[in-house]
Amino acid sequence: MSKNIEKQYLKLLKDILKNGVEKQDRTGTGTISVFGRQIRHDMSKGFPLLTTKKMYWKGIVTELLWFLRGDTNIKYLVDNDCHIWDGDAYKAYLTKETNRTEKTGQTWTPMTQKEFIDKIKTDDEFAKKWGELGPVYGKQWRRWPVYPNEYGEYESNPIDQIQNLINDLKTNPGSRRLMVSAWNVGELDQMVLPPCHYGFQVYTVEMSEDERRMRWCEGLGKDISFADRIYTKELDEFNFPKRKISLMWNQRSVDTFLGLPFNIASYGLLLEIIAKAVNMVPDELIGNLGDTHLYKNHIEQAKEQMIREPMNLPQVTVQDGIFCSSVNDVRLENYESHPPIKAPLSN
Repeated sequence: MSKNIEKQYLKLLKDILKNGVEKQDRTGTGTISVFGRQIRHDMSKGFPLLTTKKMYWKGIVTELLWFLRGDTNIKYLVDNDCHIWDGDAYKAYLTKETNRTEKTGQTWTPMTQKEFIDKIKTDDEFAKKWGELGPVYGKQWRRWPVYPNEYGEYESNPIDQIQNLINDLKTNPGSRRLMVSAWNVGELDQMVLPPCHYGFQVYTVEMSEDERRMRWCEGLGKDISFADRIYTKELDEFNFPKRKISLMWNQRSVDTFLGLPFNIASYGLLLEIIAKAVNMVPDELIGNLGDTHLYKNHIEQAKEQMIREPMNLPQVTVQDGIFCSSVNDVRLENYESHPPIKAPLSN
């Protein structure tokens, strides 16, 4: 299995350390930053889950399923032991309660973040109020709002961009409009955090008969020479895909040490899920990166990771009907990695 995606990632860390400029940021941590980078991965070479540090696989799957459910409340994440959005919800709670008490002249004692998350998990009414992050990814992917016309009438239901994408892939797979956006300008101020990865596009092409046979062999782990024994009729009987599909995502802001490895795997998994839903073969994963930075308190961790030797990439399989399913419907196989490298998350 190729290690190319990991070598690209480690090269990007080196690029930032060598060429990055210092910038201040909203968290107050400070970063070193470069602008306008791209990474590419051939999905036939293995699943792009980095091996130079152990990745939080369950969290990656849980967050993506949360997006695909159309959910915007952290309770689903907390109940599934995924805590990557805890800090954003807690920060929003502190800000709102501080503003409220300053206006009313009241005094209050804020909960600790642990107390806050425990209450999200055990108190449904509290979770409904304080676990809500606003119209973030899940809302935009599955329930993009339709605003009233000049007569104040709503002409249709919210737009399900994911379902529309699946429908379009099945009926018009050569379209140049196979896109999903999370950047809803009219609702950015209602979100706890504007989308970092703000949209993605998919692209499909028809495979030649020779490529279909080779892909079939790869999928079964057979030697390529076996492809000569396979006929098109047999591939059709097995309902083997006739098209391959690529995904390109765009990201305005990239926390390269903690966030980017997570994003790579998440969009790789999304590509696998979409490909499964429309019976296509995952092809290329592409990431376009805007402000690509290392937080200053991640620099030593990045240097540690850079000296580690990549291992072989794992494989991932997904089940049918996964859009609202559990983490158990995604299977990670043959994943070996170096130990984790801890680093603080800046909110």
